[in-house]
Amino acid sequence: MYTYSWYHWITFFYIYCFFGWIFESSYVSLKTRHLVNRGFLRLPMLPLYGTGAVMMLWVSLPVKDNLVLLYFSGLVAATALEYVTGYMMERLFKMKYWDYSNQQFQINGYICLTSSIAWGFLTIFLTEVIHRPVAEFVLAMNPFVEFFLLITISIAFAADAIQSTREALALGQVLEAMTRMKGQLDEMHLQLALLKAEASQKLEDMKSDARLQAAELKADAHERMEELKADAWLRVKELKAETSSLAAELRDNTLQRAEELKEDTAQIAARLKDEVRMKAVKWEERSMPRHMPNPGEEAAAQMPPEDEESCLPTEDQIRLLSQHAQKLQDSRRKLSSNMSFYRRGLLAGNPTASSRKFADALEELRHGLKNKSDAL
Repeated sequence: MYTYSWYHWITFFYIYCFFGWIFESSYVSLKTRHLVNRGFLRLPMLPLYGTGAVMMLWVSLPVKDNLVLLYFSGLVAATALEYVTGYMMERLFKMKYWDYSNQQFQINGYICLTSSIAWGFLTIFLTEVIHRPVAEFVLAMNPFVEFFLLITISIAFAADAIQSTREALALGQVLEAMTRMKGQLDEMHLQLALLKAEASQKLEDMKSDARLQAAELKADAHERMEELKADAWLRVKELKAETSSLAAELRDNTLQRAEELKEDTAQIAARLKDEVRMKAVKWEERSMPRHMPNPGEEAAAQMPPEDEESCLPTEDQIRLLSQHAQKLQDSRRKLSSNMSFYRRGLLAGNPTASSRKFADALEELRHGLKNKSDAL
C-alpha cells in the first residue's frame, strides 16, 4: 500500500494538510467559541499535519504489522518534527505559534507529554483507518485531473506560503521594534520624571533661598533701625547736656561781665562808645545763626535684583524630551495599527502563540485586534 508515485505523495501531503486544518480549526473554534482559521497559512491547510502524516506513513513502513512499535515510531517521529518546527519558527519569526508552557511534562513549550501521546495514537488511527480510503481515492483519480489539481493547489500554496512567511517576518520585526520603542519610552519617562523632580527641587531651593534672604534682610533692617534709634537718643541726651552746660556757663559769664561793665561803663563810656558800636555790629554778625544746610534724607537701600537661577535648560530638556516621546509613541501606535490581512490572520489563527522576549508587544497587538473586531 505504500508504493506510490512521487505525485501521489504530494497529493497525500495536501489532503492531510487540509484534514489537519479541519481538526485544529474545529478544536480551537469550539474551545474559543468563535470560528478560527487555524494555522500559519491563510489557505485551509496546516503544513505541519501534512508533513507529519507523510512522515508517519514513512516511519511505519518497517513496523506496520506491530501496533506497539507503530505507536512509538509515530510518537517519536511526530514529536521530533513538532519540536524542530517550533524551535525554527520561533528563531525565525520571534514568536511561538503554539506553546505548551502551561502543560505538565513539556520541553521549552514546543512539545509536551499529552501531545506526544496523542501523536502515537494518531499514527495508528492514520495508518489503520484514515489512510486506506484516502489512498484508494487518490489511486482511482484520473492522472490528468490529479496533475491539474496539484499544479493549481501548488501555485496557491506556494504564493500563500511566501506571503505568509514575509508577513510573519514583518510581524516579528514589528514586535521587536515595538518592544525596543517601549524600552526607549520607559527610559524617556524616567528621564522626564527625574528632570521634573530636579526642576521642582530647584524651585523649592530658590524659594527657600528667597525666604532666607528676606528674613536676613528683615533682621538686618531691624538691627540697623535699633542702632539708629539708640544712636539718635544718645546724641539727643549729649546735646541736651551740652546745651544746659553752655547755657549755665553763658549765664554766669554774662552776669560777671555785666557787673564789670557796670563798674567801668561810666569811666570808659565815651571812649568806648564807637568801639562798643563797632563791637556790637561785629557781635551781631557773630551771634547770627549760621545757615546750616538741611541734611538730605538718606536714600533707602535697595537690594540689587536677585540673580534668578535660569531654569531654561531644564525646561528645554523637558519640552524636547516630551516631544520626542510623543513622536515615538505615535510611531509605535502606527506600527500596532498597521495590520494587514495576513498579520491579522496570523494573530487570530494562532491564539496560543506566545513570545518570551516580546510578550507585551504581542499582547498589545492582540488587544488592538480584538478592539477592532468588537468595533466591527
